[in-house]
Amino acid sequence: MSEGDEKGTTPSVARKEGANDKKKDLELLKGFTKAKHVEFILGLDKKTDTFEYHITEHLRMSGIYWGATCMDLLGELDKMDKAKIIKFIFDCQHKNGGFSGNINHDPHLLYTLSAVQILALFGELHKLDKEKVAAYVVNLQQKDGSFIGDKWGEVDTRFSYCALNCLALLGKLDKADVKKATSFVSKCRNFDGGYGAVPGAESHAGQIFCCVAALAIGGALDDVDGNLLGWWLCERQLPCGGLNGRPEKREDVCYSWWVLSALSILKKVPWISREKLAKFILACQDDKDGGISDRSENMPDVFHTFFGVAALSLLDYPTFRAIDPIFALPTHVMEKLQVEQRFRAS
Repeated sequence: MSEGDEKGTTPSVARKEGANDKKKDLELLKGFTKAKHVEFILGLDKKTDTFEYHITEHLRMSGIYWGATCMDLLGELDKMDKAKIIKFIFDCQHKNGGFSGNINHDPHLLYTLSAVQILALFGELHKLDKEKVAAYVVNLQQKDGSFIGDKWGEVDTRFSYCALNCLALLGKLDKADVKKATSFVSKCRNFDGGYGAVPGAESHAGQIFCCVAALAIGGALDDVDGNLLGWWLCERQLPCGGLNGRPEKREDVCYSWWVLSALSILKKVPWISREKLAKFILACQDDKDGGISDRSENMPDVFHTFFGVAALSLLDYPTFRAIDPIFALPTHVMEKLQVEQRFRAS
């Protein structure tokens, strides 16, 4: 483990930090309400009588991934009920190897990745029948290299990323036609350097993360026009410091991750204002009840809480554990798994 990893920093934005810089960072982080955020995440599973709890039933698996990964980045994962979480995960697995977003729901590639990521986070991947899960994922690949999310046939570059990420974590990337998969993703590149959900679709920061990360896993990053895409991504920063997902849209904390992760993979994080983005994220905290919202005037949720904390990690702020911008898992987890395609600074 490198010196940077021991300090919880992210190699992608490693910089020569002097005493004054560190002092400035720590001063800014005085406004980060860590204890409140931990309390917020731990309390989510207790609010079973709320409207929000029931309307998000279908994505419970991803909610656990967001919450647990956030807790790990904060150094508090041991406060989660590991046994309960692991039981829930396997209760959501289907005979075909896939996982659903909740018990008695249909399996989907999105939630299969979340399940695998959670098991990796807790060091429990050995409990999986990896061949069975890999077979489920591979069977979703189409003749053109794309992936569908489930049996209903929707094609989206999000699913390309989910498939390659999942297979790499399982050590089964060779089961898929990786060359065809990355070729399909490259066909989704637009004139502005960005990527869409399918060929010809509008460039969007969320899709760009998925495509750039998928190409990184597939060993095809050379297909990316790094400078052109870098400009598109850095232009997402607005005067308030926050980032948007497309031109003429409002800022949103979740794009702190979608944009920053892509910039990290491309090694172009310095192209945006680090301090302004951090201040924007901190302004979106709920100082009373904990959690982070999309914008300061709105209610917090676990989705934006995770992506806000993950962005502060990518920005190399002290106190946060490092996160891999390709796999969206803590760096220490990726090192233990020894995944060949994990992010490296050089």
